[in-house]
Amino acid sequence: MTNQEVLSVYGEMARLSASMLRAAQAAEWDRLEELEAGVSAQVSRLRGNEDAVVLDSAERAQKLAMIKQILDDDHQIRDLTMPWMAELSKLISSTGTERRLANAYGGV
Repeated sequence: MTNQEVLSVYGEMARLSASMLRAAQAAEWDRLEELEAGVSAQVSRLRGNEDAVVLDSAERAQKLAMIKQILDDDHQIRDLTMPWMAELSKLISSTGTERRLANAYGGV
């Protein structure tokens, strides 16, 4: 993998993470999941291939800026998804409780 390829992969991950943030802000959970798969594919491209690449100081700074943006997007995405996931967990728990009560009391 070349320096430019490494930076290109990080750039694609940054682009995808920005799209993920927009999807989370719009509560487009299926789209968020699709984009997350794209990020995972980019991470796989880097895994084991990036170690041999030596970036100069400008390239390292560029990579660091992209990583910071990805982490910031991730933080904002988590802030948006955690309440939704907590609500989903309550719904699942409530449904399970209702099912157990119905089974225990003869399907009221």
